[in-house]
Amino acid sequence: MNNEADRVFKALSDPNRRAMLDRIRDRPGLNVGELAAEFPFSRYATMKHLRVLETADLVIPRRDGRHKRLHLNAVPLQSIYDRWISEYRAHWAATLTSLKREFEKETRIMPTATGLQHLYVVYIRTTSERLWEALTSPTMTRQFFHGTAIEGDFEVGGTLSYMKTGDDGTNSAALVGKVLEFDPPNRLVLTFEFPSQTDAPSQVSYDLEPAGEVVKLTVTHDGFEGETETYRMVRQGWPPILSGLKTLLETGEPLPLG
Repeated sequence: MNNEADRVFKALSDPNRRAMLDRIRDRPGLNVGELAAEFPFSRYATMKHLRVLETADLVIPRRDGRHKRLHLNAVPLQSIYDRWISEYRAHWAATLTSLKREFEKETRIMPTATGLQHLYVVYIRTTSERLWEALTSPTMTRQFFHGTAIEGDFEVGGTLSYMKTGDDGTNSAALVGKVLEFDPPNRLVLTFEFPSQTDAPSQVSYDLEPAGEVVKLTVTHDGFEGETETYRMVRQGWPPILSGLKTLLETGEPLPLG
């Protein structure tokens, strides 16, 4: 078992840390003091548990003035789920599906001072240039972005579409957006809108940061006008996208999710 999986399983082995993940999932953006107030042990003990969760990349801290706000990162859970499904599908599928549903089930999300957002971090053994290519190449997005091919003008103000090919061979836009920032291979920001929904456009930011032999990819999806249908839909959509992206770049093969 690789070190990433070891860290995740260690973090999940403690019931108090699992309870902390529940609180952070239910209230994205709560600060350390608010989290500590919900447990009978000391703030120091809370910080020790949080360090384990952050080391496993299950919790992403974001500094907001004097506060450190906490967000659940579902990508490591998705990566383990995908790994076990692909290698031990017959024996473990039912158990792991239950685990996945437990972490992805719909809950009432409380708005925070930072606004509603989805925040994910994934470390990929690749280069920034190769990762940027994967995010902007239709051939590659088709292999990890729910079967869609990105097309359009990669420049500020340009329009983008994620095109899906139907069973009858016709193409349609599953997702559309407009480029707000374009700084290869460091940062890409675009609006995000499902043509099938009436929700106002939200916003997605991709931030690429080299970290030794890997690239840290931070994906922030925010700008929602409340708990919209888009907000609920993408909550379960991003983890398999990012897990698939990591697998594709590190192995050269898409995830066997079919």
